Amino acid sequence: MLIEHIDKYYQDKRKHRDQKHFYITDTGKCQRAVYFSMKGYPKKEIEPKILRVFDRGDIIHQRLMSDFYGIPEIKVTASEIDIPTRDLFHGRADAIISIENKLYVVDIKSSNDFKFQKLGIPDLAHIKQIQLYMHYFEISQGILIYENKNTQDLKELQTNPKSLEKFAREKYLMKKDNEEVFVLIDED
Repeated sequence: MLIEHIDKYYQDKRKHRDQKHFYITDTGKCQRAVYFSMKGYPKKEIEPKILRVFDRGDIIHQRLMSDFYGIPEIKVTASEIDIPTRDLFHGRADAIISIENKLYVVDIKSSNDFKFQKLGIPDLAHIKQIQLYMHYFEISQGILIYENKNTQDLKELQTNPKSLEKFAREKYLMKKDNEEVFVLIDED
């Protein structure tokens, strides 16, 4: 009896909303799914159990933000801050903080133990998201902070234009317009 009420609560809380804009988080989604969402095609209903997992991520965000506010060396400039108004793109960064008078955009991510343990480098979608937030807020540095939902372990990746360029060049073989890229293959 109680579980049915809880499930209904989560389903009502996440009722379908028409998508009229692209969101920063759409950078990591299937392009076709984003297109269908924008066109108003019906979506598969999300199971209440999955909605509770999403809610757990929200709780992690709230707790880490509370931690940031409690740490004297960190000045929280803004939290849950909308990007400056755009006609097409919308999004909300988790936080803008200042440490030693340097501004950072912070994006908080949570994952299960399996994904967390395999996390050597951040997901490309997360890098795109933090880059867009950095662009819209005109802040040159960002921090992706990951929390393991199972153990509460934390991992942090700081970004700046130089490290993002290095990552893009090495991982995705991106180049400048006036450069050539050669891939050497070791044929043992």
